[in-house]
Amino acid sequence: MRPHVLAVDQGTSSTKALLLDDGGNVVARASAPLAQTHPGPGLVEQDALALLGSVRSAVAECMKDRDPRAVVGLALSTQRESALLWEAATGRPVAPLVSWQDQRGGERAARLEQVGAGADIRRRTGLPLDPMFSALKMAALLDTHDPSRALSRKGALRLGTVDAYLLHTLTGETVTEIGNASRTQLVDLARGDWDEELLELFDIPGAALSRIVDSHGPFGKLRGLEPLVDGTPVLAVLADSHAALFAHAGWRPGIVKVTYGTGSSVMSVADAPQPAGEVCSTIAWSTGSPTYAREANIRSTGRTLTWLGELLGVPAEEIIELASEADAGGVTLVPAFGGLGAPWWDAHAVPLIAGFELGTGRSQLARAALESVALQVGDVLAALPPVLQVVADGGLSRSDSLMQAQADVADVAVARTLHHDLSAAGAAHLAGLQVGLWTIRDLEKRADHDLRIFRSDWDDARRSGIVTRWHRSLASARDLGSREELHPA
Repeated sequence: MRPHVLAVDQGTSSTKALLLDDGGNVVARASAPLAQTHPGPGLVEQDALALLGSVRSAVAECMKDRDPRAVVGLALSTQRESALLWEAATGRPVAPLVSWQDQRGGERAARLEQVGAGADIRRRTGLPLDPMFSALKMAALLDTHDPSRALSRKGALRLGTVDAYLLHTLTGETVTEIGNASRTQLVDLARGDWDEELLELFDIPGAALSRIVDSHGPFGKLRGLEPLVDGTPVLAVLADSHAALFAHAGWRPGIVKVTYGTGSSVMSVADAPQPAGEVCSTIAWSTGSPTYAREANIRSTGRTLTWLGELLGVPAEEIIELASEADAGGVTLVPAFGGLGAPWWDAHAVPLIAGFELGTGRSQLARAALESVALQVGDVLAALPPVLQVVADGGLSRSDSLMQAQADVADVAVARTLHHDLSAAGAAHLAGLQVGLWTIRDLEKRADHDLRIFRSDWDDARRSGIVTRWHRSLASARDLGSREELHPA
């Protein structure tokens, strides 16, 4: 019986499952949708039990008519900064998942900035003080459900990211993977462990958190994840963006991975933590020693297109099609929904559309929305060391128009793999390494196979004009947001 690895990618909008054989070929796949709710301004939640159910459904469908005894192990890729609170004894969620997109920690972040804590937090964690990261969400969950911290201090309640919740539920182990943990803003990046001073600063009891382990575990053995055999080991866990970088063999210098999803992650490896500058520093993975990465997170890329589709009453796919029919006609769209992420990290910036007129139509708005994705990524690429090649993945990377726009705006070669679901594949690749199914060299060859390369068609004058107009609109969006903060209604 040929050995197989089952990979599960638990993402924001769905859970995907891939079954890979010992040659790295995908022999089965399945997907289960997952909804979001928006209970108030800036609030984004998901049903934690529905999330777990989507994992079970995707696994069951992927393994339909397959022999579960062939699965030598599970690989897990997960959304990162989202936070959950659950009962230690039962695994029952106490509250909905608080999404990475949620902004409920803004007031606490402002208070911490006012007392001068932001710079020290950045130095220790590599991350700017921002509601995107888990610590502020965790504190908000405890403020609502354990305000005295009595239950969490004695370990009766557990806090964690999605990987910690799934591992506890599916194996009974109270562990979390180091790359995911590094996104909580509670980990000292140099030591790779929970920081007691940060826990005190955010008022989060350490007893509620899981033990940090390497990306290859140990994570424990599965139980009750049908139809897999009880005792099947979890071989690897990676955060979704980190897993995509791994699938691209992104440990090689000069490669920058861009995941085009609801938001976007721009990431490249680094020799050491670099907790300063315009991009974040994080732990990509660890297999005995940490591999660090520079990363920038952009809040709204694919979400910009779905928003415009909802506004115009058409599917997002039609927005992408419209965007390929015309140029933006001087229109600029700044998608500062919930503020701006990297490299600006301005929580007060507001969404803005500039340059439209009576003749502006759907195609121009669609093109401006598409270009906003490429322009945001271009700003991040400009803040990184020299880039040899951008490697693209995520659902939105399937758009030829976007890939060409990215090459044009940033004046860089963009390589799109013909394979999708790279987060699941990257976790599977790490799992297969652990059991000897393939080698690092095998993975590098696999990453370089079946690529389509996009190169810039613009001259410097056209590029400069569009980028200058974009930066002018960005400045306006930030200025308007600042004025609203100074003069609230």
